[in-house]
Amino acid sequence: MKTRYVFLLLLLLSLSAIFVVSFENPPEVQALNEEKAIPEPCSLILEPVDKKLKNAKGVALVYKVQLNPPSFARTNISILAVHLPEPSSYGDYDSYEGFAYIPEEISWRFKLYPTPEVGSPSWAGRFDLITAEMKNVEVQVRLSNTKTDKLGPSVLTNTISYCK
Repeated sequence: MKTRYVFLLLLLLSLSAIFVVSFENPPEVQALNEEKAIPEPCSLILEPVDKKLKNAKGVALVYKVQLNPPSFARTNISILAVHLPEPSSYGDYDSYEGFAYIPEEISWRFKLYPTPEVGSPSWAGRFDLITAEMKNVEVQVRLSNTKTDKLGPSVLTNTISYCK
């Protein structure tokens, strides 16, 4: 008789443990707590830091590229920025750079090249060698001094979470 009660008690405890463990972290709750990776390819509008720059805008394209020689896929960030002021209007700067970073982890910077349009060229460039997961990334267009390699403040910016 005692053995039967012990057996039933153990069975009841086992079933209770299975029930509690199976509902401890339902997949829906776990998915809400984790940061979602962005869908690639996606594009991101870069907005001016200074709201007085009404016409200044940019776009970043983020997608996987397969480079030669064949290796694992890398992430590419390409930036096009338009209607930016002359870099020298901000001080000792002569160019713009693309800049992307994951706070306190890693950053990437790459040259943006002006188009030959007179007055207000468009600026464009790309970086193909990103191997990090694209979570919590900030993408910017920043001022640059090509002679001193000094990176200046951000002119356009947005976070990867707005990438669509």
